[in-house]
Amino acid sequence: MSARDWIDKDFYRELGVSSDASDAEIKKAYRKLARELHPDANPGNTQAEARFKSVSEAYGVLGDQEKRKQYDEARRLFGSGGFRPGGFGGFGGGSGSGGGGFDFSDLFAGQQQPGAAGSGGISDLLGNLFGRRGSAQTAATRPRRGVDVETEVRIDFVEAVKGATVPLRLSSPSTCDTCKGSGAKPGTTPRTCPTCAGAGLVSRSQGAFAFSEPCRDCRGTGRIVDDPCPECGGDGVSTKSRTLTVRIPAGVDDDQRIRLAGQGEPGQGGGHAGDLYVRVHVTPHAVFGRSGNDLTLKVPVTFSELALGTTLEVPTLDGKVALRVPQGTSSGRVLRVRGKGIVRRDGQTGDLLVTLQVSVPAKLDDSAKAALEAYAAATDGQDPRPELTAMLEKRS
Repeated sequence: MSARDWIDKDFYRELGVSSDASDAEIKKAYRKLARELHPDANPGNTQAEARFKSVSEAYGVLGDQEKRKQYDEARRLFGSGGFRPGGFGGFGGGSGSGGGGFDFSDLFAGQQQPGAAGSGGISDLLGNLFGRRGSAQTAATRPRRGVDVETEVRIDFVEAVKGATVPLRLSSPSTCDTCKGSGAKPGTTPRTCPTCAGAGLVSRSQGAFAFSEPCRDCRGTGRIVDDPCPECGGDGVSTKSRTLTVRIPAGVDDDQRIRLAGQGEPGQGGGHAGDLYVRVHVTPHAVFGRSGNDLTLKVPVTFSELALGTTLEVPTLDGKVALRVPQGTSSGRVLRVRGKGIVRRDGQTGDLLVTLQVSVPAKLDDSAKAALEAYAAATDGQDPRPELTAMLEKRS
């Protein structure tokens, strides 16, 4: 993509967010669009596939804080229509002269003095966007890293606790197998563009300034494909399905992302491939819950078990354990079974937290009812809520 294309494209509009959207809002918008436009959800729909690529490209810039910062700065400098990579708004040529873009690389090349446009300043920004004069590689031919891709996988609660290996099937842009990314039909090779000599830019001098713009013959790529690859149409990239084996680490949290380096979209011009981020969704367990590294469990008990004390058998993910309930235990008390929680890769092990909840029967038979009435009569002088009683007496 040429500098003009990069700045002219409105990535915020592509994702449907405002330019001051937070990182979380941008991520949420991308995930929603990616699910709707994914090739697996729209088989044979070339329009959805093209939109999916555009959305992924937009997120590749806005989802990276450094790239977003450069993009916003470039739009601030050039977005008003005055200074643009492909035109100088008539500067030096009178009204309507235009005729090409001002070569900012010439203006800012070599400015590294303190207080000028040095490291981290405008020369770095423009150098990153448009390349530096005299460099061995132009912006058109410089290797570019591929776009990061995100997908989702759902696993059950036990798999999240113990770890799992799951197959993941993806449909995403990849280096074309037929042309190996060259874009040319097998047996042929792209030729250097004679117009720009492979630079991707055509330049001319006007007074004290050099003007340049992307070469129209090669569309800024520096090369011409006379006989395009029949599979990818000359792009060097094709959408295909692939299956990956993803290792989900033990103790993974719900909504956590796992990074697979180099498994995203292929780079251009020999650049590294982007990364694949797998967002994990965990299906809740019917019995167990989770709090950090600890497993949680609610166990119903009777009043007599709490009052008299008992020993309970409670389940764990590996079997069962005996749990002693002391005499006079209150309902809602949490008992800890050490070492029966989640074992993480770093060696940390959580516990099993058991919450005791008194179970009140909906119906009583005659003997049970008589026994409770006898108990109530025997404890008639005991007040289970003395603090509340004292407060009520003060207000009466």
